[in-house]
Amino acid sequence: MSKKPYYITTAIAYTSGKPHIGNTYEAILADSIARYKRFQGYDVFLQTGTDEHGQKIEEKAAAAGVTPKEFVDSVSGEIKRIWDLVDTSYDKFIRTTDADHEAQVKKIFKKMVDKGDIYKGAYEGMYCTPCESFWTDSQLVDGKCPDCGRAVQPAKEEAYFFKMSKYADRLIEHINTHPEFIQPVSRKNEMMNNFLLPGLQDLCVSRTSFKWGIPVEEDPKHVVYVWLDALTNYITGIGYDADGNHTEQFKKFWPADLHLIGKDIIRFHTIYWPIFLMSLDIPLPKQIFGHPWLLQGGDKMSKSKGNVIYADDMADLFGVDAVRYFVLHEMPFDNDGTITWELLVERLNADLANTLGNLVNRTISMSNKYFGGVVRNGGVAEPVDEELKALALETPGIVEEKMEKLRVADAISAVFNLFKRCNKYIDETAPWALAKDEANADRLATVLYNLVESICIGASLLKSFLPHTADKIFAQLNATERTEEDLKTYGLYVSGTKVTETPEILFARLDAKEVMEKVAVIQEKQRAEAAAEAAEEAKRLGLPVPGEEEKEEESVIDIEAKPEITYDDFAKLQFQVGEIIACEEVKKSKKLLCSQVKIGSQVKQIVSGIKQHYSAEEMVGKKVMVLVNLKPATLAGIVSEGMLLCAEDENGELALMTPEKKMPAGAEIC
Repeated sequence: MSKKPYYITTAIAYTSGKPHIGNTYEAILADSIARYKRFQGYDVFLQTGTDEHGQKIEEKAAAAGVTPKEFVDSVSGEIKRIWDLVDTSYDKFIRTTDADHEAQVKKIFKKMVDKGDIYKGAYEGMYCTPCESFWTDSQLVDGKCPDCGRAVQPAKEEAYFFKMSKYADRLIEHINTHPEFIQPVSRKNEMMNNFLLPGLQDLCVSRTSFKWGIPVEEDPKHVVYVWLDALTNYITGIGYDADGNHTEQFKKFWPADLHLIGKDIIRFHTIYWPIFLMSLDIPLPKQIFGHPWLLQGGDKMSKSKGNVIYADDMADLFGVDAVRYFVLHEMPFDNDGTITWELLVERLNADLANTLGNLVNRTISMSNKYFGGVVRNGGVAEPVDEELKALALETPGIVEEKMEKLRVADAISAVFNLFKRCNKYIDETAPWALAKDEANADRLATVLYNLVESICIGASLLKSFLPHTADKIFAQLNATERTEEDLKTYGLYVSGTKVTETPEILFARLDAKEVMEKVAVIQEKQRAEAAAEAAEEAKRLGLPVPGEEEKEEESVIDIEAKPEITYDDFAKLQFQVGEIIACEEVKKSKKLLCSQVKIGSQVKQIVSGIKQHYSAEEMVGKKVMVLVNLKPATLAGIVSEGMLLCAEDENGELALMTPEKKMPAGAEIC
């Protein structure tokens, strides 16, 4: 019987620099899904790779004094090294500079032109170089790029355009009839409400202002827009041919089962990409999952702050599987996760060293101490055994259910719940007490057998997430990985098997102070590198070198004092942390946004005059300070049930008040 195919992709990493742990998380997440699908018996194809064209690359190469190809060769090699380091079991690593990919992009572009979906015109607007995107004035946020927040520049050039509106209704219908197509649901709502339903503008799909790209074959002064080039990797990498001469691999694996991408590029994958596929008359992928970000201490990572966490630094300090465990376990399903060095140490010590490592070590040590390492089923069962056996048999189903919904963090938690239950079982059965009486030998043997059997089941499920750790467990127990079918039966560990005489400590406990001393060295190196890079860039552009000019004293604002109030007056106000779970613009209003704010178990609707300072899209997911007991009011015909608190500078710029540390929705502000 042939295996059912399963095609999964990551976004291809942009070759502008070394990927941080937030970028690497995606590769690890995709790998864990791919490994689990293989475990289930699927014929899996996992594709990842690098996106290597565009103006930003051209500029970075020039600054480095190398050709664009030399630049991307170096960075792509570094990205591949990191992916290999964290044990990404990809089947193909594609590069958009691959000759076969470039040839197909040229053919795809021509096919779209011939079909009438692409036409030549001229574009005038504000251009964001890092995002390779044009924007209208109305789309800008505070005059800056709505995607990345960076400065934009006016630009006008001849360009080819794709008729997005031609396929918009068809795409809307597909999304409405395929609720699984965009996940999580919050991402689907963003795309529908903010982009599709208001109407799509035609998309610029070529550039003439730079050369580092795939030339349009019939008009070589144009290069193909980076997103049309990059997105097509998902089909060119498995053998798509624009002339119809597809490989057997393409016929087997397309449509993709899952595109796994970051939430910041969800628009390109859920709007542009499906429309491109419609133009090519090939099926849409089955699902696109926009995962959240992994933030350093709740903030974006920056070398200048010295807070960028790289996978290789983490692996040096903690080991590869500890890195994998952390990013898989700590990332929520649809909200941003937080990573700090302190939290890494805490998780390693509590979960990996104590819960798992200590369990395996104790079990093997007791087997050696009491029975010379021989594990046998003594056949003396007691009621206390049943709960452990039941959970061991139940856990594979829980993991399957969670993985089906891409709730990987919940799946790995289920495996560790089994390990925690094993530790509880040791406390309940007290093997050291049983060992005092020879008459309890068979009961003691049964207890140790149950522990080894349950650990084997847990390790088999753990293999998708922590492959090296699982293999170490199997080697020490002289066992083999179970199949999915095997996990339906308890008691497959061969009675009489001898475990290792010298158990290896899977994860050693770490001293937080010693780790942070090493981290301080890493952070200082980052800040020095960032300062050197900034100085070099300033010199290249003929600008003052940062740090060399006199620092201006930060401005302050004095405002007129209001009358004093008593504590009783203040106590009437109730402030809580709220999480914005949805947000949309108020129609016919230039200032108002309507947010759905989760506060504890309740959701309040709050209207705020901050549209000029925040887009509806970027509001979603923010933790904010809320005045919750403000009497409801009606603004622009919409009921508002509270107030979001902001600070205002001398220029009238607003900034939402957000908690410095990670806080749950509903936490009281006092």
